[in-house]
Amino acid sequence: MSRSASRRRFLQVASASGAYSALGDVRFLSQLSPLRAEEVKPQSTMVQLQPEIEPLVRLIEDTPRERLLEEVAGRIRRGVSYRELLAALQLAGVRNVQPRPEVGFKFHSVLVVNSAHLASVASPDEHRWLPIFWALDYFKDAQADDVRQGNWTMAPVNEAALPAAHKARAAWIEAMDRWDESAADAAIAALVRSASSTEIFELMFRYGARDFRSIGHKAIFVANSMRTLQVIGWQHAEPVLRSLSYALLLHEGSNPADRDGDADRPWRKNSERANKIREDWQAGAPDDKATLELLTTLRGGSADESSDKVVELLNRGAAPASLWDALLTGAAELLVRQGGIVSLHAVTTANALHYAWQTSGNDNTRRMLLLQCSAFVPLFLAAMGGRGKVQPFELDKLEPASITGEPTAAVEEIFAGLKGDRLATAAKTLALLKNRGNAQSFMDAARVLIFLKGTNTHDYKFSSAALEDYFAISPAWRDRYLAASVFNLRGSTEPDNELVKRTRTALTA
Repeated sequence: MSRSASRRRFLQVASASGAYSALGDVRFLSQLSPLRAEEVKPQSTMVQLQPEIEPLVRLIEDTPRERLLEEVAGRIRRGVSYRELLAALQLAGVRNVQPRPEVGFKFHSVLVVNSAHLASVASPDEHRWLPIFWALDYFKDAQADDVRQGNWTMAPVNEAALPAAHKARAAWIEAMDRWDESAADAAIAALVRSASSTEIFELMFRYGARDFRSIGHKAIFVANSMRTLQVIGWQHAEPVLRSLSYALLLHEGSNPADRDGDADRPWRKNSERANKIREDWQAGAPDDKATLELLTTLRGGSADESSDKVVELLNRGAAPASLWDALLTGAAELLVRQGGIVSLHAVTTANALHYAWQTSGNDNTRRMLLLQCSAFVPLFLAAMGGRGKVQPFELDKLEPASITGEPTAAVEEIFAGLKGDRLATAAKTLALLKNRGNAQSFMDAARVLIFLKGTNTHDYKFSSAALEDYFAISPAWRDRYLAASVFNLRGSTEPDNELVKRTRTALTA
């Protein structure tokens, strides 16, 4: 995408939504004065970034929220690329927002960057800047929260503590197993400087899935970090992976290495189960009956029972893909059984673990990711039980409802109906997908409505995960999976979010 084309597309009117018809001429932004060198010089108490990206990061960090979108729009007009802006946004987040007290809350300003990018990539040209501008605005909100909570900033790494390059891998593993934050910080910096991205993320996949804390955000941060670095470049890896390493060591109470905590128990038990899976487990055959069998276990079984069922089905010859059908569908089914933050994270965590499973080249790691996901889905269900009534529902028994009109009108009817009976809307969605095969039209509309109506990071995180996983699930199950997604998508009758209104006002002033 050329820079001139990018600028034109940002200002184009979205024909499907008509939402940006009020945008006006923003030539006034060219009058902004350039930043002086001393304004972008890193402070000695904060980690230094690559010199070519530091000025843009400082712009994002230091510009007040009410002026940031206008300032960034001006930089785009003067040549800043999408990739540069994405990198600066990610780096501003990891340098300024602490992944404490949870790998969530304000830290969603980091976790949402990849989701915003995925939304941009999958969108029509005229919408592609919008998710990133939303994430920029959200960063300022998270930055303010961090200031109120103590104003944490990532410090420079302790260079004197770095292990030798040939010892960095072992040092990081040892520190992570001991839950030693300072040793892990030094070791990951040394590892980034001496190892490949593939080698490092093979390790990260395991530690991201190691424990059920922060309702899956550890696994999500691992997947999102890898995917974002693939876009912005490995030269930015050190601060990102220092933040990730720190986040993976979050725990409550005493050192988890010295106790058998509930959050850690599935990994320890699954480490033993992994050795009981037959050697040629990845060569199994597709098996819809195995999918339903595992799905049935997930609905009422414990983490142990679900993991045991995975071992049984793999040894019986079922393909891993058939079991992932059950895990991804089982997570989506929870959306119908109880709306809210927990079921939403069941979907986004399953997405992250499945991405790691697809990416990993290590046989044992792939076994563990499959087993951990089979344990996590029942743990999410148990967590939902502590928040209120969990409705009985079986997604494979959802019947398609009748829907009339052309596909475009049918999609409009579906999203207009989200204000009312969502189960009825899910049935209409299933009819649309099964009878007319209009998944792409449905997804395009869903994304536009997230841009216009979304109010929080979970709108982006959930929609990016759910719309991506539609293609990861076999045809026998994917339509039902996507139908369940309406329980956490935005409807067309909802008001535009404040950012849309603010952007329109700011760029037409």
